[in-house]
Amino acid sequence: MGRRNKKGRDITGIIVVDKPSGRSSNHVLQQVKRLFDAKKAGHTGSLDPLATGLLPICLGEATKVSSYLLDADKRYQVTCQLGILTDSGDSDGNVIETNTVDEFTQQQLVTLVSKFIGQQQQVPPMYSALKHQGQPLYKLARQGIEVERKSRQITIYDIQVLACTTDTFTLDVTCSKGTYIRTLVEDISRDLGCGGHVVMLRRIEVAGYQEAQSISVEQLDILAQQEGIPALDKCLLPTEDALPDWPAIDVSDDMVTALRFGQSVQVEHAFERANVRLFDQEKVFLGLGEMSETGLVAPKRVFVTAAEQ
Repeated sequence: MGRRNKKGRDITGIIVVDKPSGRSSNHVLQQVKRLFDAKKAGHTGSLDPLATGLLPICLGEATKVSSYLLDADKRYQVTCQLGILTDSGDSDGNVIETNTVDEFTQQQLVTLVSKFIGQQQQVPPMYSALKHQGQPLYKLARQGIEVERKSRQITIYDIQVLACTTDTFTLDVTCSKGTYIRTLVEDISRDLGCGGHVVMLRRIEVAGYQEAQSISVEQLDILAQQEGIPALDKCLLPTEDALPDWPAIDVSDDMVTALRFGQSVQVEHAFERANVRLFDQEKVFLGLGEMSETGLVAPKRVFVTAAEQ
């Protein structure tokens, strides 16, 4: 029996959605995929339903860079309610403990959070999308089941205290992939002697994308209704801009053919070993490669052109 063709358009690009609170990342992804009538779409790392902020969604061939965006550094703003602990670490969970909040100063908090900056091991929370024997941890947690989780190395690059009251604090956190802000907040609040949980979480930067580049699902929906799909397509960001730190390499027409057949090519560039973005002589983005110290470029993710689809 032949494979059924997927419905939708072969549209390629990245749309940075400002995810609203109360919706899952997958729900937002499916909405955007429907609005663009895209054949293929994928997001670049889930946000908690409670969380808001930047959720880059890759359409078409751009899904080939999604895993690299997932690995990128991120920046969040988060508010903690002190003295109340929940099973999920945020306000979507059930209260499991309440404590008195001792008086503290903003300077004491600044000193405390500075101890969390740097490389460290973090144990993922049970309420997470990580899987145990094929089952998401959060589903097990909802059944009251807790399993052992291996710690993972993360890096907190910077923490700034934006505000604090007698029983709350708000932080600006820049961190590596794999960092659970809920866990970080729980650890900081525990060191304050009272514990706490997240009541606001917003991702304000990811992989170099800024809030000014984002658009809400509601805005996309209005555009689709009033001006149609061509207006939506104008909101797409070029895939080649997704990894600005990767060097750009121009290759000849012969090299393009070789790369599309999965063959490595020799280039004349002064770069050291690096992941690179590949462009043809017309400055058309071809995909991603990996270059050795000798200038040999191996294809990693080569895009399919419209003519080949």
